[in-house]
Amino acid sequence: MLEKSRRESTLSAIVVMICTLSSRLLGFVRTALISAFFGASGSADVLNAVFAIPNNLRKLMAEGALSSAFIPELSRAIVEEKEGKVAVGLSRKIIGFQLVVLIPLTLLSIVFAPVVIRIFTSFELQWKVDLSEQLFVWLINYIILISISAVLMAVLNSHSRFLIPALTPILFSVSVISSLILFHQKYGIFAMAIGVLVGGIAQLLFQLPSFFKLGYKILPSFDFKDERFLRVLKQWGPVLATSSIFTINHQIAILIATSISDGSVSALTNAIVFWQLPSGIFSASITTVLFPKMSRLAGAGDYKAMKDTVEYGIKALAVLLIPSAFLMGFLGKEIIAVAFQRGKFTSINTLDAARVLLGYCAGMFMVGVYNFTQRFYYSLRDYKTPFIAALVTVILDIALSLFLKETILTTAGLSWANTISFSVGMFILLSGISGKSGHSLNSKLIFITLLKTLVSLLPAGIFIYGSRFIIGNSWWENGSTWLNFLYLLIQGVVSLGLILVMYNLLNVEFISIIKRKGPK
Repeated sequence: MLEKSRRESTLSAIVVMICTLSSRLLGFVRTALISAFFGASGSADVLNAVFAIPNNLRKLMAEGALSSAFIPELSRAIVEEKEGKVAVGLSRKIIGFQLVVLIPLTLLSIVFAPVVIRIFTSFELQWKVDLSEQLFVWLINYIILISISAVLMAVLNSHSRFLIPALTPILFSVSVISSLILFHQKYGIFAMAIGVLVGGIAQLLFQLPSFFKLGYKILPSFDFKDERFLRVLKQWGPVLATSSIFTINHQIAILIATSISDGSVSALTNAIVFWQLPSGIFSASITTVLFPKMSRLAGAGDYKAMKDTVEYGIKALAVLLIPSAFLMGFLGKEIIAVAFQRGKFTSINTLDAARVLLGYCAGMFMVGVYNFTQRFYYSLRDYKTPFIAALVTVILDIALSLFLKETILTTAGLSWANTISFSVGMFILLSGISGKSGHSLNSKLIFITLLKTLVSLLPAGIFIYGSRFIIGNSWWENGSTWLNFLYLLIQGVVSLGLILVMYNLLNVEFISIIKRKGPK
């Protein structure tokens, strides 16, 4: 039974990964277009800095904090009340709550746009400040659309309907890409605002048929006295506090980057785009599938199965994220050059982004485990432990960022600070799992998976290192050419193939589960 459950979780995760891969690749295209049309400084800095504001707010009111509080309660309602009336009512109240909060917040943000921009950016040139204010007035409206869409996504995921929610980000990226291509000459960076708003509407409309099919209603309810809704609200407070810490931390990172040198914000943003490709595909997919499962197990009181799910998640993250970080860190300059180095994006911009990316790659696995284990505590309605871990992580991150930016690392110091601080936060969360579940993690099995994963990287590392003697070490400087794409493709495909062969030889668990046709 456990084997069957793991196989179902694995296959669901693969479906989400494939959709997320498509979305991230389109996100790549979107960022490449921004770099080609607007460069890696100037107006591009404005676009990246301003979009970070509603994007971070989304993490509080949409897929992040509110969903983390909503999914455990919704999953329990689904388990406890089979007819679904309680779950339907709860979702309507959440939608109503979001409208009550977000409509006034959006209107105030538009009215006081200059104040918001002064708080969250530190541009010295007046034209950048003026452009930021004008762009923000449009982009902030996205928060209403994505927040309602996130409720639909949470409902579908809680019912193990993963495909439709996983496809919606693709619609968003297609919308933004189309808008940039069609309108960048006429509207400049405001073409991004058009794409974002149209994409937000598309995400919402695409999920509605599946949402209705499950018996849910989009009509908001303002009856906020319901016990389950109040419990979500009570749980949302601590999750909001935790997410706010990270949101503030990200905005501080942007703020610090704006004070370093021209192009630092874009270097940081571009590096995060590449880092989020494997992180978003693998880490987010594992968490998306296993978080509702852990919430249902918590509702049923099956803490042993919860512990097993955590172990499985950590091992899956190791198998997927460590090779991703290795390849992306090893081939950082080459990947960025082939993807972005054209038009106004120069080899210097490539080097700046690659240095930042290396620091983020070093912590990719740790950040993935941190975000996943955080959901374990949310499933148990424990919000204090994640808050403490977040507070320690962010304080350390800010302190290290302020110190390291003054060293030879400059902007790259921000990414290394992130890696170090999240490693500490990960160990804080892992240390408390046995006390909460009553069962200790099998560290031996986790260590074996880590060891197998690291050993599997050796042939790929030897191949990449050896190939540089044949084709040279500076071919990437020519930027985005078909020949460079071919070089990168050969290195990437052969390296990935070698890793998969080693996984098969070493019988790595995540891969072996995929290969099985059913439970033994």
